Amino acid sequence: MEKVVIIGSGPAGWTAALYTARAQLAPLVLTGKQPGGLLTTTSIVENFPGFPEGVDGYELMTRMQKQAERFGTKTSFGVVDSVDFSLRPFQLIVDGEKVAAETVIIATGASHKHLGAPGEHELETKGVTYCATCDGALPVFRNQPLVVIGGGDSACEEAQYLTRFGSIVYLVHRRDSLRASRIMAERTLANPKIKPIWDSAVTEILDVTQDKVTGVKIKNLKTGAENFLSVAGVFIAIGHVPNTDLFKGKIDTDENGFIIPREGTMTNIPGVFVAGDCADHVYRQAITAAGAGCASAIDCERFLAAHLLQV
Repeated sequence: MEKVVIIGSGPAGWTAALYTARAQLAPLVLTGKQPGGLLTTTSIVENFPGFPEGVDGYELMTRMQKQAERFGTKTSFGVVDSVDFSLRPFQLIVDGEKVAAETVIIATGASHKHLGAPGEHELETKGVTYCATCDGALPVFRNQPLVVIGGGDSACEEAQYLTRFGSIVYLVHRRDSLRASRIMAERTLANPKIKPIWDSAVTEILDVTQDKVTGVKIKNLKTGAENFLSVAGVFIAIGHVPNTDLFKGKIDTDENGFIIPREGTMTNIPGVFVAGDCADHVYRQAITAAGAGCASAIDCERFLAAHLLQV
């Protein structure tokens, strides 16, 4: 039986692993389908302390993993099929195998939100993508007009990155100003290769019949006017949804699916803790996720110590 099982391997998961490992709890990290989490899809992270020149997202996650493993963290590239928190020890089914755990730290993060427009699903990987740093350098996008959908920091970062490859980058946003942080918005609007399209939404992605992206239909939300924009790639950056479907009915969540901490980082189930973007709908930064991972590990260690004293 494991003393600590950590579900998820982003900044929250690896930080929780580092702290529990240093406390000699030998945590088991279940990485899930995307080891390292969404940060591995970011080419350069400029706002994580300790890296004045910035750091590649994949490299940062790899370093965190190695640091946690140095102190005794066990890593499994498994996917959790189901959980049973009704009794302790908790029971997890991982790739069909049972895993028992005295405590669990949920650090499953969040996933990209989908637009829901016709053609989006059919043309995914055929010109529709959710990660500019993953796909922006592909030959199909080079020297071609591209469109980014969104208005936050992620959308601005995607648009700026794509100016390295595309001939022009359209930034379609539903409002008349960006939601991004001031420095990110200023950088984006100052870039001559980025053309904002305000008060607008993409209503359809073309062309499914050609099995590739040829353009998008755009509707002005104020005037109702519709236009066609010829582009070779559609990059969707409209936010994230928490990866918490696994815990529906098992853990208390809010109306959007974010897990609700009750006492520190402990959930409504004693012995089950939460950290990172699956519980954070406000900050959603790598550093805040790491901080929450630290807090969850300390809470978990104290819970185990108190439980042992009671036995």
